[in-house]
Amino acid sequence: MAKKPIPTPEELRQLLRYEPETGKLFWLPREPWRFEARRTSGASVCARWNTRYAGREAFTSTNAQGYKQGGVLCRQLTAHRVIWALVHGRWPTGMIDHINGVRTDNRLANLRVVSDAENSRNSAIRSDNTSGRTGVHWNRSQRKWEAYINSSHGRVRLGKFTDRDAAVSARAAAEKELGYLNNHRRSA
Repeated sequence: MAKKPIPTPEELRQLLRYEPETGKLFWLPREPWRFEARRTSGASVCARWNTRYAGREAFTSTNAQGYKQGGVLCRQLTAHRVIWALVHGRWPTGMIDHINGVRTDNRLANLRVVSDAENSRNSAIRSDNTSGRTGVHWNRSQRKWEAYINSSHGRVRLGKFTDRDAAVSARAAAEKELGYLNNHRRSA
């Protein structure tokens, strides 16, 4: 069976209302013609749907990656991408980054379109990190701290240090130079 097409921003505007201050989506009342293909009367199905859902919050479930999600016209979509399409009248061309790192915070002021590289500059520290600092690790064989950072040209080695704090300082300076956000390396 063919996958249903992604709803257009115009279709979304007929189905959903967005509150930029709270980041929440709400279902709008639907018209009977949207339910005409059913066995029962479109009007009765529409009335039941509106009684149950119209005015209520939409996209209340959270997917495995921690993003709000919901179904629209037989398609599972994430709230932050739907919000972008509603507000800007087009689907985002890149990734949507939650600036503060909270994946359920869909306030418009917290969303921006970024490349994959830009998105990684705003990522939390990995759960398997043992140094306490992204881009700094202990090299057992050389018995030194190593610092590195990813740039648009690939991984850049920042040096080897006998002192962890020196490695952390080198990484912090490189982050500032490359435009990493202040909340990069926050706790996951």
